[in-house]
Amino acid sequence: MGNLCSKKSSHHYCAPDESVVSPLNNISHRILDATVWAMNVFPPPLPARSQRPISEYVQPVTSKGQRPISEYVQPVTSQVLTEPWRQMIWRGKDAIIKDLEGFKPSSAVLKILLHGPTGAGKSCFINSVQRILLGRNAIVALEQTTQSGTSFTKTIRSHKLKKRGGGRFPFVFSDIMGLEAENAGGILTEDINKVLEGHISDGYTFHPTKSITEDHQKYNHNPNLCDKVHCLVSILPADSISRISDKVFHKMKKIREKAAQMNIPQVTVLTKVDVACNVVNGDLKKVYYSKKIKEKIQECSIKTGLPLNCIYPVKNYHAEITQDANIDTLILVALSDIVNFANDYVEDLEE
Repeated sequence: MGNLCSKKSSHHYCAPDESVVSPLNNISHRILDATVWAMNVFPPPLPARSQRPISEYVQPVTSKGQRPISEYVQPVTSQVLTEPWRQMIWRGKDAIIKDLEGFKPSSAVLKILLHGPTGAGKSCFINSVQRILLGRNAIVALEQTTQSGTSFTKTIRSHKLKKRGGGRFPFVFSDIMGLEAENAGGILTEDINKVLEGHISDGYTFHPTKSITEDHQKYNHNPNLCDKVHCLVSILPADSISRISDKVFHKMKKIREKAAQMNIPQVTVLTKVDVACNVVNGDLKKVYYSKKIKEKIQECSIKTGLPLNCIYPVKNYHAEITQDANIDTLILVALSDIVNFANDYVEDLEE
């Protein structure tokens, strides 16, 4: 076996003998081919998934700008609270109806004024109340289902609610034109203030740019106690309260200030809670377990200035044609307090 050695360099290079290299190459190729075949036929097992918590892979914030994954991915929180944020007795429907049917106010009739933005559900709330008190489907206030952006109610009308066995309840709901953001639309705050004072009689048609004058035939110069408002109820939609214009809330604030000067009690009925929260839409009894509805009521309190215990979440009857005990109970609780607040106000005036 001979080598060819170069003598021109101080470092000798010896070329290998071909008779030795060629067999070695053949053996190496065969080993490589066998290895590839074995890996294809018997692939190695995948490594077991690590059971280490993700926090072990995340480095804390450092001067190099590394940030934990929690800063990028928000944790999923439940929309259902473990405890109700307001206690509710769901089996008190019949007792409330019985109390209302036997109720005798300090005035001949208690007058409750509903006001709020257009499309909030004022007329729908009146129909829902009458339906519950009668125990059947009923329409006493005309409604509009399409959201046109303008008020469907144009005139003031007091709705006398019927009893199941005949006769009327000693309280009425006054329905008026809705509030709008623009000055050229909706009812004027001056007119609502005159309604509070009892100066505007039933049947008056409101004008969005012109308030009632004293020479109008529907202007009441000498209102008595029954002509005046005994409780002011704001109707607001839970699903869109965040989108209501600040101009509307500014108008509502001016109305509330006038009512406060007259010591008229004020509450808010928050409608469409089923539209605002999927949890409540699935089960109305979860209304006081719903984190979202609680947030909506807190937002309502901030925007209107009313305390939380004067805000009542409800679901009006809309598509239903049969009675729902849970819908009834929520509305009846609100109605019972509204009637009692109005009666307390009248009693204080007579003292």
